[in-house]
Amino acid sequence: MAPVHLAYGRHGLTIDLPGHADVLMARSTPGLPDERAALQNALRNPIESPPLAHLVKPGDSVVICHSDITRATPNDRILPVILAELEAAGVDRQDITLLNALGTHRPQTEAELRAMLGDLVVDNYRCLQHNAFDDAGLVPLGETSLGHPVRLSRLLVDADVKILTGFIEPHFFAGFSGGPKGVLPALAGQESVLTNHGREMIAHPNATWGVCEGNPIWEEMREAALMALPTFLLNVTLNADRQITGVFAGEMLAAHRRGRDFVREHAMVPVEEPYDIVVTTNSGYPLDQNLYQCVKGMSAAQRIVRQGGAIIMAGACEDGLPDHGRYAELLAQGGSPQGVLDLLAQPGFSAQDQWQVQIQAQIQLHADVYVYSDGLTDAQIERALFKPCQDIRATVATLAETYGPSARVCVLPEGPQTIAYISPV
Repeated sequence: MAPVHLAYGRHGLTIDLPGHADVLMARSTPGLPDERAALQNALRNPIESPPLAHLVKPGDSVVICHSDITRATPNDRILPVILAELEAAGVDRQDITLLNALGTHRPQTEAELRAMLGDLVVDNYRCLQHNAFDDAGLVPLGETSLGHPVRLSRLLVDADVKILTGFIEPHFFAGFSGGPKGVLPALAGQESVLTNHGREMIAHPNATWGVCEGNPIWEEMREAALMALPTFLLNVTLNADRQITGVFAGEMLAAHRRGRDFVREHAMVPVEEPYDIVVTTNSGYPLDQNLYQCVKGMSAAQRIVRQGGAIIMAGACEDGLPDHGRYAELLAQGGSPQGVLDLLAQPGFSAQDQWQVQIQAQIQLHADVYVYSDGLTDAQIERALFKPCQDIRATVATLAETYGPSARVCVLPEGPQTIAYISPV
């Protein structure tokens, strides 16, 4: 078959597979011809909300919450437009704070912040980073209807005007990213993240790609986000070239609903029957910068691989496993996919990153998972309970020989940007 270009790391990876393989991609969506004009129009003609300029006044304290470096959100193109709109409405620059919505991820370095936001933003505005582990920086707001505690960023809660920004894509247990996910887990305390991402929540059948209503994880995210009284949402959608394809701004829930309907229409791809082998990615940099994040791409592949089949993940993982958090530790502690699930099932067990290893273990009990990565050694891949892959073509050829001449092979070049599913008969 013809070579296939995978979204891998910063520059991509071209592979040449033996025999036939189905290549599944989201429906191509062109980038907007004038991104800045589209962003301005969305701020001035929002969904079920007054224009942003009508929601602020001079003297207001404004917090703009933005995605961290593990997300593809084009912060450097979005934030300057919002900032210009605020200043035109009379908001003083010193009253504006940009807050990096890290969740429980590591903080960004100065160089990473500048790459994410642009020098002009970093040099001229207060740029702070959320800390889910700092009690002094968190405010308790009670409990959700599930009895889980809600503590959110004090900077967010205390602001007069709260603007959430982000990127909408299918998400493997929250249904879709963006919207209320920009508050929980992004700006919550660690215990709020742990309970929202708890074992029983992750195991719920509706905690999956493309499902929001009826998904206990997303519904609790919505409940917690509404406690923060968000003022305005601006989310975007992107194509494979990281061009903005849609802008959805206004009231948080209404704008997010409009955006995820757009994504669902373009990203969901039906297939008739499961495959024996699925080659997948995590959509390239920045999404594949560590193995923890790459579980999303594996989860996308699991939807269309047969029980006992194989998944080959191509992820650059320039940030390693990573070594921060408890991802690698929990995998080592469990020792095997079933051992991980048994560990998490122990009464009272709770740990950061348990949601990721739980989903990984569920995938591995369904199919064998091989990892191809320039950023990881074979020892690191094995430490994470995966099988190393040195050559994708050779691995596919070996597996196809094992499975027989009728083995079906599929490639997801954009990973979780394409959500394939088995179409009902």
